[in-house]
Amino acid sequence: MSIKNKCVNTVRVLSAEAIQKAKSGHPGICLGAAPIGYELFEDFLNFSYKNPKWDNRDRFVLSAGHGSMLLYSLLHLFGYDLTKEDLMNFRQLGSRTPGHPEYGKTDGVETSTGPLGQGLGNAVGFALAEAHLASVFNRPGYPVVDHYTYVLCGEGCLEEGIGYEACSFAGTQKLGKLILLYDKNNITIEGDINTTFGEDIATRFCAQGWQVLRVPDATNMNVLKTAIEKAKSDLYRPSIIICNTKIGHGSPLEGSEKVHGAPMGEENLKLTKEALGWSEEPFEVPEDVKQHCMDVAESKLIVEESWNRLFDRYAKVYPELAQKYRNYMDGYEIDFDALFNKFDFSSPEATRASSGKILNEIANLMPNLLSGSADLAPSTMTGLKCSGTFSPENRSGRNIQFGIREHAMSAICNGIQLHGGLRILCSTFFSFSDYMKGGMRISALLNVPVIYVMTHDSIGVGEDGPTHQPMEQLIALRSIPNMKVFRPCDGKETIAAYISAFTEQSPTVLVLSRQNLNQYKESGIKALTGGYILEDCNGTPDVILIGTGSEVDICAGAKELLEEEGIKARVVSMPSLEKFEEQTAEYKEHVLPKSVKARVCVEAGSHFAWYKYCGDCGEVIAMKSFGTSGPAKELFKYFGFTKENVAEKAKLSIENANNA
Repeated sequence: MSIKNKCVNTVRVLSAEAIQKAKSGHPGICLGAAPIGYELFEDFLNFSYKNPKWDNRDRFVLSAGHGSMLLYSLLHLFGYDLTKEDLMNFRQLGSRTPGHPEYGKTDGVETSTGPLGQGLGNAVGFALAEAHLASVFNRPGYPVVDHYTYVLCGEGCLEEGIGYEACSFAGTQKLGKLILLYDKNNITIEGDINTTFGEDIATRFCAQGWQVLRVPDATNMNVLKTAIEKAKSDLYRPSIIICNTKIGHGSPLEGSEKVHGAPMGEENLKLTKEALGWSEEPFEVPEDVKQHCMDVAESKLIVEESWNRLFDRYAKVYPELAQKYRNYMDGYEIDFDALFNKFDFSSPEATRASSGKILNEIANLMPNLLSGSADLAPSTMTGLKCSGTFSPENRSGRNIQFGIREHAMSAICNGIQLHGGLRILCSTFFSFSDYMKGGMRISALLNVPVIYVMTHDSIGVGEDGPTHQPMEQLIALRSIPNMKVFRPCDGKETIAAYISAFTEQSPTVLVLSRQNLNQYKESGIKALTGGYILEDCNGTPDVILIGTGSEVDICAGAKELLEEEGIKARVVSMPSLEKFEEQTAEYKEHVLPKSVKARVCVEAGSHFAWYKYCGDCGEVIAMKSFGTSGPAKELFKYFGFTKENVAEKAKLSIENANNA
């Protein structure tokens, strides 16, 4: 047996042993796709096990994240900080080998994968980032940004709609340094794919602008190597290599869905080892395999050393570019406080319009900021005027036209942000956030600061009707751990939202109005607290009026009506519930004193978020149904979003509090 085949079998056995010990996992792909993963790591992937975050490394994404043990076994063999004990601790609480790869937990894992197709989108983002950065920094003889993105997927990733969206975009953009290895075993959880996935994949990808290559038997690593070499040689088309494999290769369950998502059992594991000629103790790596893989890993370090020398020469010839490169990678520090002096937000204006002005000012100060949209930039006002559009002809363009592909857009943006060197913002109408929520959730899980601009935020959309009027979307996004959601009431609160987005690690959603909103002298940096007193009364208030976005103005109008009747009211703007919850108990008591039980919460979205703040005696004016078509002003009146209704609810709340 050749050393290469012995190494492949080592990957197979380590994976199967870990899954059996955990009594949980997916052995089928690990046994079947082991030659693909091993060939990639040995002969193609440029990496540094001593410096896993080396800028110019090739990226490998396991989109079929259920095959995590395949990746962990490879990382273990090639010197990454992943021990035998880590493999033995597969899928256990607190381990560095979780059930699906998780970014930040395991060196060498480039992104969190599991929801099928997300990794494909991430990989497209990596390839796009590489292409953009190469256009900015590379000079003749100095390819300081020059790496490939490899992604491994199975049928599931290609069946999911996000996979089609991402691959269509990649083909249109001619991302030639993206290589997809398709583990084609014709099996999913329910069995053979003949009733679910019968399309001609080669024709589909050819139509999408990809180079299509085939490996009839992925156990033939010479043929596999030739295919990857050919894929690398085409820099004008992304490539898919259709690799025919057998799920559960070498096991008694080979070719069966029974080996997809469950351990094989001790007896089948024993028979698999016999079929592979394996005689080592559990989790032991043969010495010749260990030495061979480490020799390969050490040779990869030479590539990093060569790049370091290249960059040193580059810095001498192009010192300004080298410093710019460092700024891109380290991040730009911007005096965001100065933004408040840049704009005169005195006239009524839609927060989407305010956002557009603020964003363009930031883009002038932050050249590594890219902005994308799902075919809506003129409406979301997120186009960067300082740059053109990213395209095969203009890789330096900072505006990305994702087309009508919301789900892929969010996943691609995650990849761009994960790549390093760039900041990314993307936009669409708020009601369409449902299409991209899977990727947005992964942003929060990854803890990467992707910025989402969601405009047309409520029934204020008006005549387009309930399909375009978001109702439950606010509560849906607020429910995602680690996601910051801002719904600003004016221009200065919008600045505060951007400051939070660009200075904190977690992703941020800006929810912005289509219609014009009044401006407030008292708003501004205080919005970073998430909730603050916008307008107050003398002494202790009789009632507190809490609003977000366009409804803050309704609360301010109700305050005036109440004061005419001698009722003291406080207006609290709460643009971000998440930020408010981060504040101290003392601050929250200052804004919302427990002694004031009369409260009215007003928001033209779902009512579910507000019962915590209205208390037992408070009232909530919110949406408990879908919207309807009609002029925005009439809709606000129809659904009770008027200063008169807020004032009446305030008096009812005061009565409730007095009777409590």
